[in-house]
Amino acid sequence: MILCVDPSEDDREATRAALDSTYEVRTAASLSDAQGVLSERPVECLVTEYDLPDGTGLELVRAVRNDAPDAACILFTDTALDEIDTAAFGDVVAEYLPKDDPDAHGELAELVEHALLFRNQTAYPLPDDEDARVAALERYATDPESLGDSLDRLTELATALFDLDAAAIGLIDAHEQRFLSCFGISFGPVEREETVCTYALLDEGVTVIEDTSEDPRFEDNEGLQAADIRFYASAPITTPEGHTIGTFCVYGDDPRTVSERERELLSLLADEAMEQLVLRRRLRDSGGERDE
Repeated sequence: MILCVDPSEDDREATRAALDSTYEVRTAASLSDAQGVLSERPVECLVTEYDLPDGTGLELVRAVRNDAPDAACILFTDTALDEIDTAAFGDVVAEYLPKDDPDAHGELAELVEHALLFRNQTAYPLPDDEDARVAALERYATDPESLGDSLDRLTELATALFDLDAAAIGLIDAHEQRFLSCFGISFGPVEREETVCTYALLDEGVTVIEDTSEDPRFEDNEGLQAADIRFYASAPITTPEGHTIGTFCVYGDDPRTVSERERELLSLLADEAMEQLVLRRRLRDSGGERDE
């Protein structure tokens, strides 16, 4: 989604017309209106005037980047570059395009297309619902570490059920995987392109890689080699709204197969992990949990 913000209705609609045939476009007239749109879902690209009735476009850029660090942001403005207070916003960076340039809207369309193409050229595949998925993760995992022992019991149980030495529960955000519980092998945050679970996000059910060394995606993965992982299986941790925010994984140092019953058990463990996140969210929303 592209969000176009401009206090001028005529300019707002002209910008929408320049982009609307190719992209989903939402518009807003002020900083507060734009923040209302952002509260509904992250955006892939922001096109904003600098002078807004209740703030500046760079304030909005900062808000967008807080939720979507790789979002494309463009100041499409009547304000001269030397009149923009960039020093007040530190390392906040946005493209600058004056509205009075010849063929300004044509240049804007090209700039947006280039920015979105570059954004989508990642080293790993993205699910179709990537933006909604990341937004759901933020809703359900505000303080996941507080689940503590309840998740540790699940990963320990998983190793016993599958007769394996290691299991983990991980959440995958826009750029990395963070582990809420590990049993047998401990992992810190892992860059998304380095984790097998990035690919498991694309599967609807249980993912099984019987021998990672024979899978061309992972045969040169140094992290798997260092952890001596040859077998991998995971079930998706999926929100009630249907977005997969993480995985429940089991690992082994020898190749192996998985029975249908084992697939069912792994899915049950993932569902229980999600239920723990749902219960914690309900407690938080009802005020039954105090912030530490």
